[in-house]
Amino acid sequence: MDQLRAIRYFSKVVETGSFTKAAKVYGVPPSSLSRRVSDLEKSLGATLLTHSTRIVKLTEVGQVYYDDMQHVLNQLEQSKETVRSYQTTPMGRLRISSMVGFGEKILLPLLDEFSELYPKIVLDVSLSDELSTLGRDDVDIAIRGGYAPNERVFAIRLMDNSFIPVASPRYLKTHGVPSNTLELRNHNGLYFKTPTGPTPWLCHMDGQWHDVSGPAVAISNNGSWLAKKASAGEGILMSTRWALAEYLESGALQEIKFEQTLAITQYADMAIYLLYQKQRYSVPKVKAAVDFLVERIKVTNVTNAR
Repeated sequence: MDQLRAIRYFSKVVETGSFTKAAKVYGVPPSSLSRRVSDLEKSLGATLLTHSTRIVKLTEVGQVYYDDMQHVLNQLEQSKETVRSYQTTPMGRLRISSMVGFGEKILLPLLDEFSELYPKIVLDVSLSDELSTLGRDDVDIAIRGGYAPNERVFAIRLMDNSFIPVASPRYLKTHGVPSNTLELRNHNGLYFKTPTGPTPWLCHMDGQWHDVSGPAVAISNNGSWLAKKASAGEGILMSTRWALAEYLESGALQEIKFEQTLAITQYADMAIYLLYQKQRYSVPKVKAAVDFLVERIKVTNVTNAR
């Protein structure tokens, strides 16, 4: 920083033609400014200025050095302005991690709209059902399904993520509609596979949890493929309401309702969470994305619920 200050002093002396005027601009004693410029010349091993009582002139090498330093100083000013803009305008690379199914059906269409609003933000989106750690994986925002994480991050509940049992009308006509959850053990099962394995069918009865999973006919981490197989009448599927929305609306699949609680985990309040490190919210690009996604996903969720 001392050398940079000396360069600024030197440039101002050239521009004003006077050590005294240059010192006045920076509010320092002329002797101090003169000493800085002298130290700069010593470090370069060259005489940059010749001066008498009234006149200050550039030497030949001084002119070359002055021209080069103008490019440097101008670049520094541009960089400073870029940093100021970065702190006020949403811009830069934004890393988002999301579950595959949620990303394909809900997140990516919203991000197309987001890009139109914030063209200076470069989206770096990863879709994976493997859990990512915000700090370790250098992710700005993560979207996960499950229950509130134990990570030291800020978690916003976006929407319900409970699993519901569905089947096609053809399957139910052929195999019958199960009247209680225990009868599911006799039905073909289509199972979503998480990083920890296939999701079971768990029933809560008489204060206890029971595994009522039927024989598997297909297991996959591709929810869309499983939904297509279910609509083709191949078995019963447990999946989220948001993932099945188009099938439920068209009648290709219908929800099977039971008096007993049926779930894929014993943990209550399954939901979709948007996660970010609290201190990162002050960064414009992160704040813009968090505010946009929270508003748009919750509005979409309310609309679908009506």
